[in-house]
Amino acid sequence: MTTPRDLLIVALGEERGRPVEAGDLSLALAGAELIDLLRLPAAPAIRLDGGRIVPGHLDAPSDRLLAEAAASLVMDEPWESVGDWLWRRGDSLAATYLAALEEEGLVVRQGGGRFRRGEPTPADSPSRRRAVERWASGEPVLVALAQSLDVHGELGADPPDIADYAVATVLAAVNDALLELDAERQRRSIEQAAFDNVWRGLD
Repeated sequence: MTTPRDLLIVALGEERGRPVEAGDLSLALAGAELIDLLRLPAAPAIRLDGGRIVPGHLDAPSDRLLAEAAASLVMDEPWESVGDWLWRRGDSLAATYLAALEEEGLVVRQGGGRFRRGEPTPADSPSRRRAVERWASGEPVLVALAQSLDVHGELGADPPDIADYAVATVLAAVNDALLELDAERQRRSIEQAAFDNVWRGLD
């Protein structure tokens, strides 16, 4: 299993006040991919230089989705910034991962009806158990990514210490992107409310 897969399982499985927004989850998954590419066991697929992603050892990772991420890296200077990667790679990425895990039987739909699909729920599987064990152990990267999505479980809200500078840079970029997305949602909500008020005034 990879960090993005573990993150999706944790995000779907933990109790929280509201569902994770697909856009938020997509950005966090893109960040999780970068972190895994930074930490491949054989040799890192990338390194960071001034906040930009420099391709390195590009043997395809064994995980299909992570291999797709590696294949989509920008290969020419001035390289892509971490923030730009999050927005580009994160476009509908949650749906991509969810479809893959459903296809593999790692996520199932519960509570659906004739005209409505059920809610996605992690299936009981070795992959789920490994993700839950990683989460319960307080593994810093998974915890930090989950907390960025307001998933805390029983671990509390204090962010973990991340010693690796490159990993910390990616996590900071994920948080910045999530704040930007939330601000955009609020702006659109305010504009919609103002538009609705205008129409109500014309009634």
